[in-house]
Amino acid sequence: MAENFQLVAHVPPLPSRDTAMHKGEAGRLFIVAGSAGMVGAAALASRAALRAGAGLVCAAMPWRLAVMVSGRDPNVLTYALPETEDGTLSAMAPAKILKGMETYDTLLIGPGLSNNPQTVQAVRTLLPQVDRKLVIDADALNALAGDPGVLKEIPRKQGLPVLTPHAGEMSRLLGKDNTRRDLRTGDDLRRDIALAYARKHNVVILLKGHRTVVSDGTRVFFNTTGNPGLAKAGQGDVLAGVIGALMGQGFASFEAACLGAYLHGLAGDLVCGKLGEYGILATDVIEWLPEAFLRHGAAKRASG
Repeated sequence: MAENFQLVAHVPPLPSRDTAMHKGEAGRLFIVAGSAGMVGAAALASRAALRAGAGLVCAAMPWRLAVMVSGRDPNVLTYALPETEDGTLSAMAPAKILKGMETYDTLLIGPGLSNNPQTVQAVRTLLPQVDRKLVIDADALNALAGDPGVLKEIPRKQGLPVLTPHAGEMSRLLGKDNTRRDLRTGDDLRRDIALAYARKHNVVILLKGHRTVVSDGTRVFFNTTGNPGLAKAGQGDVLAGVIGALMGQGFASFEAACLGAYLHGLAGDLVCGKLGEYGILATDVIEWLPEAFLRHGAAKRASG
């Protein structure tokens, strides 16, 4: 049974933007993502971040894949990284990643990276050297599951890292594969596990699922937006991009995770109202993110 935590009921408002701001002040997000067969993960996370307000987004990926994302979306910058013969991130990539992200304030790592041994090693080598705001998603979480000590080595000068596992990834982080089914249901269990893991490892946990739960070890938030139509490939990439964008815009880790979950779910609900639960695509949710932001801002102004 969890104890000594604060239940957070509301997400933060969206601040007004300065009329004289430039793209650097809207957040610069560097995304390390993608592998052969998983180029879409990088494309989805990048475009979602832009739709969520990021001023500048760069997708860094194995070199032969970078041109593919560039061709898909001219709004996204690309950065080529050393790759393996299989088209995944090479163990030689960390030095170039650190060089490439020098002018960026936030790093999102993980969507579609693969579990190639060299890629796993690259993630474990890189993370202790990252002194930026940080979102760890998907295959980067799987890399940590085999060596959880890496979490202790990550600098926290820019705030707590945000980890975004679904039930399977959370089970692997815990080293208990048999908890996967249990983590899909039961708010109390999911709350207790997210709270305990966040507290133990000094991170923010966003445990995805029905009523996504977010915790920083002292606070707990249950998201109330979203629908079963979001149970489809690519939605986690979109959510991670939104959170990374919000962190780059100045939201602290916990607040960005809560607001990101809420806005992603709200966009999904808006799409569901038009298309129903069966036909929702991750790309649909991305295109409805601006409307979700607009409605959240209008609701906060009306209530405030």
